Amino acid sequence: MQQNEAEYWITHLGLEAHPEGGYFKRSFASKEEISEKERKLYTSIYFLLRAGDVSHFHRLKSDELWYFHAGSSMSVHIIHENGEYEEAKLGLNLDKGEVPQVLVPKNSIFGSSLSEDKSFSLVGCMVAPGFEYEDFELFTQQDLLKDYPTHHEIISKLAYEEIPDFEK
Repeated sequence: MQQNEAEYWITHLGLEAHPEGGYFKRSFASKEEISEKERKLYTSIYFLLRAGDVSHFHRLKSDELWYFHAGSSMSVHIIHENGEYEEAKLGLNLDKGEVPQVLVPKNSIFGSSLSEDKSFSLVGCMVAPGFEYEDFELFTQQDLLKDYPTHHEIISKLAYEEIPDFEK
């Protein structure tokens, strides 16, 4: 297998399907815990999207820092708490406006897609305080369109029509 193929990374990193879309594996978790509920200080995952995959719009109660690793660049689509939309390009081509790290502020609604739908993108995501499914919220198109109708185009691409059942 070639390192430029998504299946290489999925297999060799032991990635699993993620409920929001794409593939992931927790790579690090702090040994330190913060006082509330013995929560991890931070957690980190590998996250991979293949051509045609998207990470559906969701929200976390913690900041999430994204790091580019391999493949095509990725767009991180963010609807900030004030309702403003931002597309951040995660990648290494600085001349095209890409950056190797992107911060998604807590309580933002966000998802991601490949910038060029022809390959895959492997990134890392660190959440602080650490990720807990109880702080993870998925959205339907209907949920988002009532509050953000001006973002109809991206919402129709990245929000579920109906949230599927999944096991955590």
